[in-house]
Amino acid sequence: MLFAAASPGKSSFTGKTALICGGSKGIGREMGLEIVRRGGSVCLLARHEEPLLETAQAARGLAGAGQVVETIVGDATNMEQMRSLLDAYIGRRGVPDYLINAVGYAYPQYLEKLTLEDFRRNMEVNYYGQLVPILVLLPHLMAARRGHIVNIISILGHLGMVGYATYAPTKGALYALSDTLRHELKPYNIRVSVCYPPDTDTPGFAVENQTKPPETKWISGHRSRVYSAEEVALDLVNGIEKGRFEIFAGDQGLLRLAGRLFPGIVRFILDRDYTQARKLKNAET
Repeated sequence: MLFAAASPGKSSFTGKTALICGGSKGIGREMGLEIVRRGGSVCLLARHEEPLLETAQAARGLAGAGQVVETIVGDATNMEQMRSLLDAYIGRRGVPDYLINAVGYAYPQYLEKLTLEDFRRNMEVNYYGQLVPILVLLPHLMAARRGHIVNIISILGHLGMVGYATYAPTKGALYALSDTLRHELKPYNIRVSVCYPPDTDTPGFAVENQTKPPETKWISGHRSRVYSAEEVALDLVNGIEKGRFEIFAGDQGLLRLAGRLFPGIVRFILDRDYTQARKLKNAET
């Protein structure tokens, strides 16, 4: 689908194409809109057609002459389907300059309430939902000897926190994968980045809050705030343009730095917060 409107300002995205998996809602949606504002074309991929079409419509007033806004309905965890859909897309449009993986969800819950299937499902969506598009595109990117792979991860891939037993391991795995790709793909001129969004006001965050333990809510609210998806997308797209490996939105850079330099202190603070949150919870019951 093609949309044309006002001409955006000049940036490194001008004339480039970004394939955004998980591009219909939340951070993926806003990153797509921001890239279009900067003169880029986007292909938005997600499982459900209606929000994809709504996001594409929102891009109509942002796209200039020659910019393309395209949608693909598909499941990023399905290797066979992704190979068919993305090979067809590349046949039409060529190899995208950016692959942005924004697929993922959190199911925060107490350990004793989780099942093995909860762990498997979270890994299937969060890890394999980003790995599959990479595996499909990788031969094309390597042959072209260019490209930029961007994976949305989380600070929880480095720090443990109550309620995130299924989620945190998926983000830690994505960090390890991304750093391996960064190293191995250097001879092919392919960049790799990982993005750290904070708590962000998205439809997924609203669902997440339905099962989030009260201790988790208290710690998160005590130490940070909820950012808008537009704020987060702006920080992340800026970081992509600068070619950074680790890209932080909001206050996540400070937390990552503290975790690297003073891991024991960070754990002490989190443990103290957890103790305080449990006291407050018990006082209310």
